[in-house]
Amino acid sequence: MRSLKQNRAASFVVIAFIYVLAAAVGIAVYNLLAFDWWLKLLAADMAATVITFAFSVFFGNASVYDPYWSVQPVVILVAFAAGRELTLFRILLLAVVLLWGVRLTANWAYTFKGLDHQDWRYTMLKEKTGVFYPLVNFVGIHTVPTLIVYGCTLPAVHAFLHDGALNIVSVVFFGLSAAAVIMQGAADCQMHRFRRNRNGVFMREGLWKYSRHPNYLGEILMWWGVALSVVSVFPDAWYLGIGALANTVLFLAVSIPLADGRQALKPGFEEYKRQTNMLLPVKKQWGLSQSQER
Repeated sequence: MRSLKQNRAASFVVIAFIYVLAAAVGIAVYNLLAFDWWLKLLAADMAATVITFAFSVFFGNASVYDPYWSVQPVVILVAFAAGRELTLFRILLLAVVLLWGVRLTANWAYTFKGLDHQDWRYTMLKEKTGVFYPLVNFVGIHTVPTLIVYGCTLPAVHAFLHDGALNIVSVVFFGLSAAAVIMQGAADCQMHRFRRNRNGVFMREGLWKYSRHPNYLGEILMWWGVALSVVSVFPDAWYLGIGALANTVLFLAVSIPLADGRQALKPGFEEYKRQTNMLLPVKKQWGLSQSQER
């Protein structure tokens, strides 16, 4: 087991098997149920999550779940696109989600070291929660992210199940999503280059010069673009924006505080924080810095 977990290539094969199995179980659950589509999809999504959770427990590594965030929407949309008319509106939806999924999955694969490596956040949670960690693992690490990305994906699924025509507003929001994915890709490349060279304590080049989390900004904008592009075509389905809202809250309330908390252990963080915005990659106005940091 130890040699398998330390072998990067073998770990990739194991992860691929887990996700193929999870997808198969999810599709089977969806087809077996007779509920409304959104409830069947939720049950299928959770069934696939349970599969990944079981393997994360088996391998003692919650990072088995890491690629689920980017694989889940792609599998769902491709499944719903099969056999349906591919209008321009649906093609653009599928294209932007595929672009996002490929970029994020590729970034995960680039940084994946093997099944013996676990995300530092999960290790920290395990140390802090002790005997309650299995519950925290299932609810906090697996279930909550699944529900949030499920909510983010619902607008696109709605568009595949209901006929709607592309309009100028939806085109604008498709552009926002595409720009967000490109920004994420650029931020990833810049960060990987910085980590290879390590020419400073904090990344202060490119998109990271004035923003501490341009990659998170891209993730937030990506799903707002998808949600608003669909709502612009189906205004009565305004509630479909709840997934993008939940995603925004997740980053603002959890992901960013955790990342900043870790960075705060490094010398010079307070000065770095005063000079940078949390999300926007634009120069911070020093006259506003005190009020913004409160």
